[in-house]
Amino acid sequence: MQYAHITGWGKSVPPATLTNDDLATFMETTDEWIKTRTGISKRNISHVNTSEMASVAAKHALAAAGIDGSELDLIILATASPDTLIPNIASTVQANIGATCGAFDINAACSGFLYGVGLASSMIKSGQSKKILIIGAERLSFYLDWSRRETAVLFGDGAGAVVLEASDQPGGVLGYELNNDPEGRDILKSNFGTQMDRFDNDSLDFYIHINGQDVFKRAIHGMGSLSNKVLDNCGISIDDVDFVIPHQANERIIDTLVSRMKIPKEKAFVNIADYGNTSAATIPIAICDALSQGRIEANQTILSCAFGAGLTSAALLLKWGERTTPINTSDAALPPCDKTALELIKPAVDYFFNKAKNAE
Repeated sequence: MQYAHITGWGKSVPPATLTNDDLATFMETTDEWIKTRTGISKRNISHVNTSEMASVAAKHALAAAGIDGSELDLIILATASPDTLIPNIASTVQANIGATCGAFDINAACSGFLYGVGLASSMIKSGQSKKILIIGAERLSFYLDWSRRETAVLFGDGAGAVVLEASDQPGGVLGYELNNDPEGRDILKSNFGTQMDRFDNDSLDFYIHINGQDVFKRAIHGMGSLSNKVLDNCGISIDDVDFVIPHQANERIIDTLVSRMKIPKEKAFVNIADYGNTSAATIPIAICDALSQGRIEANQTILSCAFGAGLTSAALLLKWGERTTPINTSDAALPPCDKTALELIKPAVDYFFNKAKNAE
């Protein structure tokens, strides 16, 4: 029997940082208001396209696994903010890393990375593939109406990636569960797509809409129920889980989730303060940070769960392997940025605030 183990990991975060105090220079908010409601202190704003962040993260993951892009059997890229819809941006990453395999994008919003890992593990366990690269990458700042505090303070840009490899060693991905709740699909959305009127300027306002209270309740239910389901299916008690990596959407959601599941808070990894919600990128970035901080140890049983627009949810249970350090390292990096985060978003800020003023 083949097992699917994470053997490589990498991330890419833009250098321009937008703090809560920066946001307070153009909207009615404060650092304390944002922190107490979300746990977020800052987020990153990208000066490059999503595929470029994804490519850098991929190169680091490949180096950590000690393999070359030409050895991959498949690339799965989870994103809701691709550079282009046609072609997919997995093909851009493929070209950038020298791979000659199948490559496709998936959009399950914030759950996308776990969807990708689940699908990849099934392909490895079936014997169809041996080495698969899974990436979560987002440039959600592109979708933000900066005059709307309820969404503008939440999201950031970034990318993370892992390599999943076939192994005879028991462990790796033990099980996964995926679900979708279409009844709530309108509580978190962007109106970007063929429903837009290309000849009506108003239809170009495809900013993210969110109903925060509904998202809060449904997120806890979705992640909690699927987490319990994957634990039951794998015959593992919650007490046997060593570490939890939840989606980083809101620290209050994480606190409520682990409390209801009776998981000690110290077992849950939280890094939302530094990144905001990077959607499909949150969990792979968290994996990288947890490894660099020594929070992930050899042979740990790890539970990860996510929730996103759709309304998607996912849960994954895995047994980490022996290695927690990279085999090799990469010098891949994003190009330098000569602007601050405030300077990068200024054209969009001016546009949305002028539009709001004219509408009064």
